[in-house]
Order: sequence, then C-alpha cells, then structure tokens
Amino acid sequence: MLTRSSPPTTPHDSRKRSSVLSVRSLRTLVVPAIAVALLAGCQSASKSASVDPADAKPARITITPGSDSAAIAPDAPVKVTASHGTLTKVRIAPDGAGSQAVTVTGALSHSKTSWRSNRTMTPGTTYTVEATATNAAGKTAVQHSTFRTRAAQQVNGVTVTPSKGSTVGVGQPVSLAFDHPVPNKAAVERSLSLSTSPKVEGSWGWVKDPLTGIERVDWRPKTYWHKGTKVTLRARLSGVNTGDSRYLRRDVSTTFTIGTPRISKVDIKNHTMTVYEDGQKQKTIPISAGQPSYPTWNGTMVVLDKAPMVNMTSESVGIADPYNKDVPWAVHLTTSGTYAHAAPWNEGLGYFGQSNQSHGCVGMSLADGKWFYNRATRGDIVQISGSTRATVSTGNGFGDWNLPYPSWQKLSALR
Repeated sequence: MLTRSSPPTTPHDSRKRSSVLSVRSLRTLVVPAIAVALLAGCQSASKSASVDPADAKPARITITPGSDSAAIAPDAPVKVTASHGTLTKVRIAPDGAGSQAVTVTGALSHSKTSWRSNRTMTPGTTYTVEATATNAAGKTAVQHSTFRTRAAQQVNGVTVTPSKGSTVGVGQPVSLAFDHPVPNKAAVERSLSLSTSPKVEGSWGWVKDPLTGIERVDWRPKTYWHKGTKVTLRARLSGVNTGDSRYLRRDVSTTFTIGTPRISKVDIKNHTMTVYEDGQKQKTIPISAGQPSYPTWNGTMVVLDKAPMVNMTSESVGIADPYNKDVPWAVHLTTSGTYAHAAPWNEGLGYFGQSNQSHGCVGMSLADGKWFYNRATRGDIVQISGSTRATVSTGNGFGDWNLPYPSWQKLSALR
C-alpha cells in the first residue's frame, strides 16, 4: 500500500524561507523607524515655524474714529483693527470722573484681529479708546484715540414700569413709555434685554394709548406670571436714535418680583365682582357698573395704581352728564378713566347687586370698596364681561392681555 508524504526540504527551500523571514523582520523594524522620523519631522517643523524676535514685525493698531475725527453720531460704530498681531484688550470709556455717560462694549472677531462696538454711546460725550495688541514675538503695542459724540439736538424720554424693587400682580407687563413717538421701533427693541427666574416665554409688543397718543413697548408673558418669579430689565438706550434724529440719553433698568395671584371677575349682567387669590375665592361683592348710556368696557384690565380719594369729573372723561365727586377707595384700571371704587352715594338706593347705574366705573359699597382697595396691588387682573361696550384696547391702560399670544407677538418690531 502506497502512502503520500510531503516532499523533503532541500537546502534551497531553507534558504528561501530564511529570506522571507528576514524581509518580514526588516519591515517590522522599518515601520516604527519611519514613524519616529515623521514625529521628529513634526517637531523640527514646529521649531522652524517659530519667529525670531528680531524678525517679528511690530503690531500695528488702527482705531476708527481717530483723534482727529469730527464729532460722530452717538449710534455710529467704533472699530479697532490690528495688523502683524492680535488684539488683547480694547477699552472705551467716557472722560471725566463720575461721568453719567455709558461705557461702550464690543465684540472681538474670531481671529482676534478686529473689534467692533455693539452698543450706542451717550450724546455729547468725550470718549477715550485704549487698545493693546501683541505680535508674534509676544511684544505688545498700545494705541489711544479720543473722540466726541454729537450732542442731541432733539431728545426723547422714557418711563419704566414697574419700579425697581416692587412686588406686582400676575398681569403686570414690563413697560417703557416714551415722551415722543418712536418711528425707529426696531432700534429701540434691539437695545432691550429681559431675563426671568425661572425662565418664562414672552414677547415685546408696541401699543399706543388711544387718548394720550403715548407710545409704549410692553413685554408680557404668554400666560399670567407665576408667583415668586423674578424679572430683570436692562435697556441700553443711551444714544439710541428713536427716529428723526431724536435720541435717548440714558440707560434704564428695573428688577421686580411677582406677588400673590389676584384675579377679580366682574359680571355686568349679574352685578357681581368675585375676587380670587391663589385660585381660591375670597369674596363676591355686589356691584353697580355702567348704565346703558355709559357702559363699562369689556375685557381684561390690569390695576394701574390706586388712591384713597380721587376727584372725578365728567369733563375729565368727556361725559355730557355733569358730575364732580370725591371718590373714595379708587382702584385705577384704564387711562380712559375706568375705576373700581366705593360709591357711598348709591348706598340705600338698591343699585348694588341689582342694576347698573354708574358712568362706566365698577361701584360698590363703602365697606366693600375699602376691602377691595386694601388688597388691590399694581398688576392685579380685573376681568369684565357681560357689557354692551367693546373690549378695551391694548393701549388703554395695560390692555395687553386682550390679544391672543400669537397676535401679541406680531406687535414686536423685530418679527
């Protein structure tokens, strides 16, 4: 029986195998050597790329406007550029110790070779720029420029609500009212920054008071505020051109807190006002609202302010039926003259809870009026329904809540 065996290894085959092993071993040794050579090459290239201090060009800084420039507009940009180096510091500050003018802020480019201001400057103010740049050898260069902003030939004023440190109701918008019309609404709105804790969704909206013509920009949340929310407004308005070269001259700010949720619901048809606090009913008050010839506004209103006594006349609200009364415990709801107040002259006549006999206000007994007055806080909500009159407009007091949120958002100048 024949068997098959492997052919014998010859001296030639042995040499061939040895040669293959040598090549493989050589490859194993060569690869790390190449890697080491490449690594060494990277290090060598890094060293050769460094700049000899003797060969580095000095950093050069250019500031616009320069010291020889004519006065510039308060909303003109300030630019700083560096060649043969990068900017390490840019500071623009008003001259004079204790100056009330604003300090100018800006942003550095990604390459750190240019800087541009990102806010407006106070009109009629001298500013000094100090810029520092560093070249490739680490040597610094400093450049200065002094320029002046043009004085405002026309100015605008602004009033902020609510006041700093106050506690307000859940319906209170953040509001800035301007002394003169604001054609350039977008420029103003871009200068406004609002933060809340916790975070709250909301929007700016521009409205005009139908009686006074005063323009406002209000920020209201999507829904009523939550109790305990902290709100901070920072308005960088100094130097903003509100339109027709009418400038604002100061920054403004305010911080306030949301207090007890208080919502009062007035039912004109049933002659009642029910007051809720923290969602719990506190009291239902018999009231007498506007008579058919002088109906009360419908809609959601916000408490503007209150006073223990207010003199009310027919002339002040354009009513033909003459009256002149000192009205106690008056809670103000609209700029057109709507109040919720005590009406002691109607006590004993059977009006409260039975019929509407006022000139448009919500009247109640002296005791109920004082009770409501003592609780009412700026920013509280008063919802009135069942009247034959239209819904109060957004600008008549804080009628902001009478628009659905998507419609309110459209009143922003930046949408």
